[in-house]
Amino acid sequence: MNTTELLFSYGTLQNVEVQLETFGRKLVGHDDALLGYQLEMVEIKDEAVVALSGESHHPIAIEACDATNEIPGMVFEISADELNHSDQYEVNDYKRIFGNLKSGKKAWVYVSADVIIRT
Repeated sequence: MNTTELLFSYGTLQNVEVQLETFGRKLVGHDDALLGYQLEMVEIKDEAVVALSGESHHPIAIEACDATNEIPGMVFEISADELNHSDQYEVNDYKRIFGNLKSGKKAWVYVSADVIIRT
């Protein structure tokens, strides 16, 4: 049995080309927001990821001191296998955590692998 996972994206995983290459299909999702984080940009050094996304800098979620900070994005329902595929797409600057969403749901989300708290 393949379980359903929730994946929150605020960046390139919303790109249809990235979805087709990473998951083999276009994902269907709905709007939501990640709580307690703010966006910065990170330079992507993996040439394959840059070629696929078309961008050399990607947004990255950094934990904020203010829990009311939020990052808008999309929540997608994916399989556990697809979640593993997304792990392969994301570069080492990111780590996958279980984040709190504005809707009250929890979803997997990729945030900064560095422990940096911004004010």
